[in-house]
Amino acid sequence: MPVNWTISHPTRLVLAVARDSVGLVDMQEYLDAVVVDGAMPYRKIFDLTHGTLDLDDKEMMILGARIRAYARTSKMGPLAIVASSPAAYERARMYMTLAGADRPMQLFSELHLARKWLDGQEASP
Repeated sequence: MPVNWTISHPTRLVLAVARDSVGLVDMQEYLDAVVVDGAMPYRKIFDLTHGTLDLDDKEMMILGARIRAYARTSKMGPLAIVASSPAAYERARMYMTLAGADRPMQLFSELHLARKWLDGQEASP
C-alpha cells in the first residue's frame, strides 16, 4: 500500500507516510479512513520523503475539490507536509493551493521541523 497511516485519538494526531508512487485512489482511501475515523479535525503530518504524489493536474483538481467539500462539512486540523524531492515539493505546493481549506498548512523538507511546527498547533475542536 503506497500510503500507510496511524490515527491517534488520544493525541489527536494523524501520521501518514507515502512510499513510492501515490495515486488518486490511494489518496482517496487515506482520506476516507480519516473521515470514517472522525479524525478530520486532528493535526496531520503527511510524509512524502520516500514517495511522491503521482497525480496529473486533473487528478490534483479532483483531490482539491474533495478536500474543499470536506471543509464545508467538518473542521479540518492543521497539516504539515514533508517533501524532500523537487517533484514531491511541487505536487505538495499544488495540493495546498487547490485544497484551499481554512486551516494552517505548511510545507517542510524535514520531518523533525514539521513535527516541531505541528506540536505548536492545536487540533480543531
